[in-house]
Amino acid sequence: FSPGEVDELEAAANTLHQLCIDAAEVVIERGWWKRLGIPEKAVPAILASWERDDPSVYGRFDLAYDGVSPPKLLEYNADTPTALVEAAVVQWHWLRDVFPRADQFNSIHEHLIEAWRGVGSERVHFAGVKDMPEDEQTIAYLADTCTQAGFKVAWTAIDELGWDQNARRFVAADDAPIDALFKLYPWEWMWHEPFGEFIEEAPTLFVEPPWKLLLSNKGLLPVLWELNPGHANLLPAYESPAPFVDQAGVRASYVKKPRLSREGANVSIVEFGQTVEENGGDYGDEGFIFQALAPIPVRDGNRPVCGVWVVNHEACGLGVREDTRRITGNLSRFVPHVMR
Repeated sequence: FSPGEVDELEAAANTLHQLCIDAAEVVIERGWWKRLGIPEKAVPAILASWERDDPSVYGRFDLAYDGVSPPKLLEYNADTPTALVEAAVVQWHWLRDVFPRADQFNSIHEHLIEAWRGVGSERVHFAGVKDMPEDEQTIAYLADTCTQAGFKVAWTAIDELGWDQNARRFVAADDAPIDALFKLYPWEWMWHEPFGEFIEEAPTLFVEPPWKLLLSNKGLLPVLWELNPGHANLLPAYESPAPFVDQAGVRASYVKKPRLSREGANVSIVEFGQTVEENGGDYGDEGFIFQALAPIPVRDGNRPVCGVWVVNHEACGLGVREDTRRITGNLSRFVPHVMR
């Protein structure tokens, strides 16, 4: 990437992050919970978290960018993004080995350390699903940055998260009180767990906070387009495919996405009324949104997607994933980048 291209990606991510914050505020003001498929039982915790302005550590924008047109938002992985170790650490070492005199859009590590200092707890527990190597590596890395920020860290499996009925607080498997909890576990799943009924009451500070469900929700894409029609960094998005059919019955191309999903699951691409590619999965109960097909470039048979990392509300790094398929998934390759 040229410095100018990196500047454009960085500016787009910062702009989009603010647009998402503004859109989330509108969702709250107008009570558009159903538009995002958010259950009523989750609303009080989201509202309380929003009013407290609970700190956010990180997220990743997935952008379509060809170096010519403005970057276009595909989605915002604002709750449980992975490929963090590759972006923050692995590609930096690759740069030092392969292009020692070049640069890279990558200050993710330093930003993460600084972001933890805003959490305000002496000890942070880290939770995730057991025996998930990618998740475990992400958690281990984030815990390391938290340690470098000066905090004590501890691990607890998400299914070992307990509730102390007398103290009215969450505890770890060893009964240690949990004051701050980083959970690499989607918020839409949290409320369905046995401990979900206590989330609103708990004094625990969650990272990412409940309000991030508004940003990580693809149901926000139609809201963004509705509030900012024609914005250079947005793709047309709706809650129905009807807008992609004109009065003459001509059908445009679009992507059908679940409001809540991970790693390309249950995403399908429709061109002129025909599904040309789709992924299976277990998502879609909360409904779908329909987004215009993005102009993702093709490079040697691969389609790169630019992941711009936002840490503590600031864009600070880039990671590229590519695939020969048109839907980026959990097996898509990570590609390091150089800026010169």
